[in-house]
Amino acid sequence: MGREEYLARWSATHGGVDTARPGFVRGWLSVVYVAARPVARLGVPPSAVTVLGVVVAAGVVPLAMAGGRWPLLVALVVLLSGLLDGVDGAVALMNARSSAWGAVLDAVADRCSDLAYVVGLLALSGWGPAWVRWLAAACAALTLLHEYVRARAVQAGLDDVGVVTVAERPTRVVVTLMCCLAAGIYPAAADRWGRVALAAWAATGVVGAVQLGIVVRRRLT
Repeated sequence: MGREEYLARWSATHGGVDTARPGFVRGWLSVVYVAARPVARLGVPPSAVTVLGVVVAAGVVPLAMAGGRWPLLVALVVLLSGLLDGVDGAVALMNARSSAWGAVLDAVADRCSDLAYVVGLLALSGWGPAWVRWLAAACAALTLLHEYVRARAVQAGLDDVGVVTVAERPTRVVVTLMCCLAAGIYPAAADRWGRVALAAWAATGVVGAVQLGIVVRRRLT
């Protein structure tokens, strides 16, 4: 399968998101396509890639707890898990192995990875004070709410993603990656970078929830 065919099929299975226009979405999907081609040729099951992505994401927590320069490796782990999140779907499309079960497994895996990132950022923040723990809980809740609203809207009759908000999964990956990278470069300020990441995650989560809520209400009524 060529890149353009892959991009067209991805768009068709993601509510018609525009992949023809140059930009972040097209660029990221092109990277995923290149990474997925050898995996698809080897015949690796998409579900195996999905599970591997969760295992890799879980490594964020112990590495963040290690402190020092280890957050530099956390940034690499986050990048790898984010890439694997796209590779599994790409492999499924390339080998015509997309399935309803695969979609469910992928969604569950994404939420597990998101929660691993939140716990990792909380560890980077020093597990406190109390307001930081509440902030981390808010990040987790907003993420789950965002995806739950979209899933229920689709079940209620929405025929696409509704709107691409500022709180989509790529935003979570980028925020986590950049702040962990900064924490690794400046270990003395690691706790502050962890809190910056949580604050950014929560802020985009609130804005994204409002965006999605407005569009879903308008579309379903």
